[in-house]
Amino acid sequence: MAITQTIQEFALQSSQGSIVNLIVGLILTLIFTFITSRLYVKYGSALSNRERFARNFVILGMVTTLVISVVKSSLALSLGLVGALSIVRFRAAIKDPEEIVYLFLVIGIGLGLGANQWIITTTAFVIIVAAITGRSYLKRNPDMRGLSLLITIPAPRENSFSKIRQVLARNCKSVNLKRYDENQIGLEALFIIDFNNIRSLENIKDELKSSFSQVQISFLDNII
Repeated sequence: MAITQTIQEFALQSSQGSIVNLIVGLILTLIFTFITSRLYVKYGSALSNRERFARNFVILGMVTTLVISVVKSSLALSLGLVGALSIVRFRAAIKDPEEIVYLFLVIGIGLGLGANQWIITTTAFVIIVAAITGRSYLKRNPDMRGLSLLITIPAPRENSFSKIRQVLARNCKSVNLKRYDENQIGLEALFIIDFNNIRSLENIKDELKSSFSQVQISFLDNII
């Protein structure tokens, strides 16, 4: 009778301790993954909708924490998880390697906090955040080279191309014409340009719009 009571008390204490650990882990995961989502939106370079993609970070991290908290102390549950994952397959349309990096970061946060490795996970997270922000700070004013600028004017004037060249010459370090088409429909010119900072691109856009009312400007990164 005493042995049974002792086992019950031990199971109750273990259950209470596991619940506390789970709650702490989920709260920390919520905080860390939310910070990660904001970092991705602010500093990410993917062309896809970063705000929409980042919404999944918090749920993914907390689910990972829950799964690891459940299976970490049971070999049978671990094997069951492997079997479940062999049936349920997760497929996501990854358009940029950067998305995979952030997904691994979120999953890593869930794994570490789910295994109660709070100090290690927090330390690693702080270092990673510092690396992300530091890299973005160093690239705040990058040297923009070999960028493609497509300019389309539906109803060009007689000196339209000359005006475009003057605008680009004032704002770019170098200008290389790759394609030029002009007909009754309109004018289309593709340039490879070099400039020092994003402000030069804003100047090009403002000057062209002030000179041509219907101009269309497409700025693409290294398509050629």
